[in-house]
Amino acid sequence: MDRRTFIAIGLLTMSFNSLYQYSWNVFEPMLKTGLNVGIVEISVGFTLFAIFSTSFQSVGGYFADTGGPRIIGIIAAVLSALGYLGTSFINNVYDFYILWSIGSIGEGILYGIATNLAVKWFPESRGLSTGIVSLGFGLGATIANIFIVAFVSFRTPMLIIGILEIILLPSMMFMAKYPEIKKSSRKQNKRDLSNPKFWYMYAAFTLSIVPLTVISSSFGYIGNKLPLIEFTILISLFPLFSGISRPILGHVSDKIGRINTLLISNIMMVTGSIFFILKMYALAISLIGFFGGATISLYFAAVGDLFGAAYSTVYNGIIYTGKAISGILGSTVFALLYIMDKNYSYIFTLLTALSATAILIGIIRHDKNNSLKNEMR
Repeated sequence: MDRRTFIAIGLLTMSFNSLYQYSWNVFEPMLKTGLNVGIVEISVGFTLFAIFSTSFQSVGGYFADTGGPRIIGIIAAVLSALGYLGTSFINNVYDFYILWSIGSIGEGILYGIATNLAVKWFPESRGLSTGIVSLGFGLGATIANIFIVAFVSFRTPMLIIGILEIILLPSMMFMAKYPEIKKSSRKQNKRDLSNPKFWYMYAAFTLSIVPLTVISSSFGYIGNKLPLIEFTILISLFPLFSGISRPILGHVSDKIGRINTLLISNIMMVTGSIFFILKMYALAISLIGFFGGATISLYFAAVGDLFGAAYSTVYNGIIYTGKAISGILGSTVFALLYIMDKNYSYIFTLLTALSATAILIGIIRHDKNNSLKNEMR
C-alpha cells in the first residue's frame, strides 16, 4: 500500500474527530436547552471530553506502537461512534456525561493513531505531513457545523454522525498500518522520557492551548448575543482556520524549526487573547484559531523529532494529556470565572498564553546556551 494512503486515512479520521471539539459550540446551546442545565453543568461535558480523550491516548498509543494500530483503532472507532449514537437518545445530563466520556476515549485513541500515521511514515517532512492529517481536525467541523446549526435539537445530528462513524471509521482503521521499526530504535527510545526538555514542552503545550480550548468550549455562550449569521460565520471560520494552518505552519516548521515556529504561534495567541479581552471576536477567533489550531500537530512533530518514531504514539499520548489540564482550565475554570466576572475570565486566558510563551523562550535560550558550550569544547 502506498504510504500516501495512510495520510488519507488519517485526514478522514481526524475530520470525524474534530466534531467532538469544534462542533461543541454548536451542540452546547442545544444540549443546555435539551437537558435543562446551566453553563457550568454543560461545561463539565467538555472537560470530561478533554480528560478522557487525553488520558486514554497514551494507553491506546502503547497498544498501537507495540501491536499495530488496526485492532485498537477499530475498538476506538466503535467507542467514538457510541458517544454520538448513545447521546442522541439520552434524557439527563448524567447519561450524557457517561456516553460523552466513552466516545471521548475513542476519539482520543483515534487522534493519536491518525496523527502518528504521518509522524511514522514521513520522517523527512514530519511537520507538513502531520499538518495535512491534522487539517481534518478543522475541516471536518467546518463542513459539519453548517448543517448542524440548522437543527433545533442535538438528537438528529448526533444520530446521523454516529451512524456515519460506525460505518466508516472501523473500515478505515482496518486498513491502518505503521512501518516496521528496528528493535535497536525501540530500546533507545525507552530512555528518552528522562529528558527535561520533554517536560518543559509539556508545560508549554498545556498552557498554550488554553485560549484555543476557551473558544472551543465557551464561545457558544460568550457569543450568544451576536446575530445568528455572524455567530454561524465565526463558529465555522474557527475550525477552518484551525485546520488550514496545520499544513502551512507544519511546512514552516520543517524549514525554521519546531520550537521557533511554536514561539511565533504563541506570540500570535497572546495577540488574539488581547483582542478577546477587547471583545473583537472576529480577530480573536482568526488568530487563536489559525495559530492555536496548529499547536498540537507542531508539538507532535517536535516529539517525533526528539524521540524518534518507535514510540511516538505513546509519547505524543503522554504530552497530549496536557490537554486534559487545559480542558479543565479552559472550560470549567473559565466558566466559573466568567460567572464571577467576565473580565477575570478573559485576563486568565491571556495569562496562560503569556506563560506558555515565556517557557518556549526559556527552551530556546537553553538550546542556544548548550550549542555555544558544545562549540567551545
